[in-house]
Amino acid sequence: MSVHLLYALAGVFLCGIGLAGFVALRHLLRQLLAFNVVGSGCFLILVGLAQHHRGPDPVPQALVLTGIVVSIAATALAIVLIRRYFHLTGRTSLDGGPAAGGQTAGPSGNTAE
Repeated sequence: MSVHLLYALAGVFLCGIGLAGFVALRHLLRQLLAFNVVGSGCFLILVGLAQHHRGPDPVPQALVLTGIVVSIAATALAIVLIRRYFHLTGRTSLDGGPAAGGQTAGPSGNTAE
């Protein structure tokens, strides 16, 4: 087993862990972290499978670098949206579960800017 294949298998493992966390967790920030783990696993698969005898293939390397930048921007946007959702509803999940920390802030009691 080569090192590159080991990277790809580790990426598959990370994707599995991330998908399991995304399905099992209800808290929005935890789901976002699980989604980022899935993305990191995909990047690792791409980097691991893009290796061959003459060295790394530059196209998948460029795709992964672009993907990292896009994922950072998407994560920042998701954090802002989750924060705004929390200020408006007082909830940290989408399923209508209990409010986080015993807060009962609703649309009329929000503390948003």
